[in-house]
Amino acid sequence: MPVYRAPVENVLFLLQDVLGFERYAHLPGFEDASPDMLSAILEEGGRICEDILLPLNMSGDREGCRRAPDGTVTAPKGFKAAYDAFAQGGWIGLAAPAEYGGQGLPYTLAAAINEFATSANMAFSLYPGLTRGAQAALIEHASEEQKALYLPKMISGEWAGTMNLTEPHCGTDLGLIKSRAVRKADGSFTITGQKIFISAGEHDLASNIIHLVLARIEGAPAGTKGISLFIVPKYLPDGQGNAGARNGVSCGSIEHKMGIHGNATCVMNYDDATGWLVGEENRGLNAMFVMMNEARLGVAVQGLSMSEIAYQNAVAYARERLQGRALTGAKATDKPADPIIVHPDVRRMLLEMRAFNEPARALILWAALQSDIAHRSPDADERLAADDALSLLIPVLKGVLTDVGFDNTVKAQQVFGGHGYVGEWGMEQYVRDARIAMIYEGANGIQALDLVGRKLPKDNGRAVMAWFKQVGQAIKEAEGEAELAPLASGLKGGFDHLQKATMWLMQNALAKPDNAGAASNDYMHLFGLVALGHMWLAIAKAALARKHADASQAAEMDAKLIAGRFYMERIMPEAGARYARIATGAETIMAMPAEAF
Repeated sequence: MPVYRAPVENVLFLLQDVLGFERYAHLPGFEDASPDMLSAILEEGGRICEDILLPLNMSGDREGCRRAPDGTVTAPKGFKAAYDAFAQGGWIGLAAPAEYGGQGLPYTLAAAINEFATSANMAFSLYPGLTRGAQAALIEHASEEQKALYLPKMISGEWAGTMNLTEPHCGTDLGLIKSRAVRKADGSFTITGQKIFISAGEHDLASNIIHLVLARIEGAPAGTKGISLFIVPKYLPDGQGNAGARNGVSCGSIEHKMGIHGNATCVMNYDDATGWLVGEENRGLNAMFVMMNEARLGVAVQGLSMSEIAYQNAVAYARERLQGRALTGAKATDKPADPIIVHPDVRRMLLEMRAFNEPARALILWAALQSDIAHRSPDADERLAADDALSLLIPVLKGVLTDVGFDNTVKAQQVFGGHGYVGEWGMEQYVRDARIAMIYEGANGIQALDLVGRKLPKDNGRAVMAWFKQVGQAIKEAEGEAELAPLASGLKGGFDHLQKATMWLMQNALAKPDNAGAASNDYMHLFGLVALGHMWLAIAKAALARKHADASQAAEMDAKLIAGRFYMERIMPEAGARYARIATGAETIMAMPAEAF
């Protein structure tokens, strides 16, 4: 059975030493997040994920979800008890507003717990994860009456939540939505239509499921400008606010998927279901984007989480598996062969995973911190700067972390050799589970187009120029420190390529949009290389400071410095290849007639 240890100490190091978490004590909710409290929450969250969620991962994958003839769905054995423990522990409402029953703690802390839960059991984590996303949309856009009715029960976990966007004929292009809403005399609406690929769409973990559904009100404009958002509960609330009569919403089938078998991915049928408008008419996408942005950050976490647990198991296996002798002579002379961790190519794969995991975690926590600042800071300029940075980096986080996270599960599987291909060791499940993260919440090609087409030019490039300034300043400061200069040099090389690629897009994409499309994937990954490198520079600086302050931690900090140097020497050079591809333009990509493929 796979092993997992929540990286609590690494999260604490990143929060306190790298990101300076204590500087934000003035923000609401942060005053309770003292170092001791942070440690206690992370330790307890990690324990629940290790002891309760991890043991259900393989069994849940093998059993899957079961749909009865009446459309009800049963989650795998043990999931209901685990969900109850997770909900009763307050983990679903960790960062939710205290006025609705949440703990009001920083979202940054919830993001860390989400990583632990997803590593331990990705399929399970989707149930509370979708509920948290629905909470976010309601907090931002629902009426006070709707918030009072739905949020307390969703935050406690008594009720769950979903998001319903995709239809059989439309995924990314939501302007094609056919689900319709008909106004009723009492102010509610009748919702009719079908949604597909709905994660956690039907299950037995909560007593009610609150679906957030995109639909078009009769007579609304065509395209995205005519879409509204509706609350459509599985059970209609009664006069006391409890689950009452069954609504006209049902699970038509469960999708047969490559992975995440323990989560019910449903076809949802809405047959004259009763729903209530959230926010303004025809402004549903604006409301849903709150949920989608949170969901995209959550999916980025999935890329890291799968990479982390795959790495942990690959390391454990490489230390124990005996095969061949080291090229420089036997190392385990008392054994018939050496452990495979002595072989350079095995070490290469392990280091590629490790050199990604820590800066990816830092980048996730940094992004979550920007979300906290954007929502909680009393300073308008600070809120704007944080929102700019988060909006710019969301497509990079979602696209790059899930692409690389999947690649890393494959590398971990490779470390196991044939044992990685069979189900007994669990590696093939991580490959299958990680694959979906590259697809849902906007396929990664869409993330790349969003970055190039929307985020770069937004507000005349205000966000990207501010971020470039931060990276440039970090390089300049590090170049003057002997121990950091080699890492700064590596980052500077990648940053120069990113700046040149950005200028190339400015000069070549407007007149010929295909150039932007052809460059988008490479540009997103080039941006990700630099963003992760930027985090590595900050990690290295903090590691050196801790090493100099406490000699007992020298070995641990030296390992970080080696991994950071490996990243700059062995991974960052990919920036050159990315830029070379970008600068070739779209000619060869678009030259071949469709019928010639």
